[in-house]
Amino acid sequence: MKEIIKNTEIHYRLEGNGENRVMLLHGWGCDMKMMAPVAEALMKTHRVLLVDFPGHGESGRPPEPWGVPEYAACLKELLKRLGFFPCSVIAHSFGCRITAWLAAEEPQLFDRIVFTGAAGIRPKQTEAAQKRNAEYKKLKKQCERLRHIPFLRAAADKFEKKLREKYGSRDYNALDDEMKKTFVKVINLDLTDLYEKFNASTLLIWGDSDTETPLWMGKEMEKRIPDAGLVVFEGGTHFAYLEQLQRFNTIVCQFLKGA
Repeated sequence: MKEIIKNTEIHYRLEGNGENRVMLLHGWGCDMKMMAPVAEALMKTHRVLLVDFPGHGESGRPPEPWGVPEYAACLKELLKRLGFFPCSVIAHSFGCRITAWLAAEEPQLFDRIVFTGAAGIRPKQTEAAQKRNAEYKKLKKQCERLRHIPFLRAAADKFEKKLREKYGSRDYNALDDEMKKTFVKVINLDLTDLYEKFNASTLLIWGDSDTETPLWMGKEMEKRIPDAGLVVFEGGTHFAYLEQLQRFNTIVCQFLKGA
């Protein structure tokens, strides 16, 4: 099923016949299929909504570079059109960014929240990362100087593209130029101050070997969210919810029941 929202096509699925509502949100570079194994465990007891974020899966691309507020406004409109609120939400990584914005600004939307491998807190820069960032900025300035020389402009553009490929993240380099602008807007927004505004009970599930969103981020969210608990999956990576799927589903089902 699809809806046109904010000038882009949103692909979603509604499954299950239960009385309770739950929405599942995927991470960056993924789509709703990554949340399907969780959805299957909930369909007997819940009405389940799966969504492809704009720029992912079968949804259209954002009409312009979007940040977290634009993605959140789009999702809010979808929930409004479907009459799918209040609902619980289970989100992974990037999906947690959008959920956090809405949970803080529109608390009436959510009953309960489950975050796994949640993104949203700005990472601490190691000394090596700071050095790498300084190198990139220095070389980028050189490109900008070369661009002022007409016959070197094309070479400067090519050199800057190589710099982005070398210094950019894997997620960044996988994108085209337009989606790169969206990616930068998304990750540059630090959501740390929003967690204290949550009203919904929140369950945090984290892999202790997660290198994308390290465990310290989960511990920080647990401190800041008024009603939160943290469950750590030993040996789990950023995709701990899939690696230990049965355990994840069992814990989440109990949490959604209010147990």
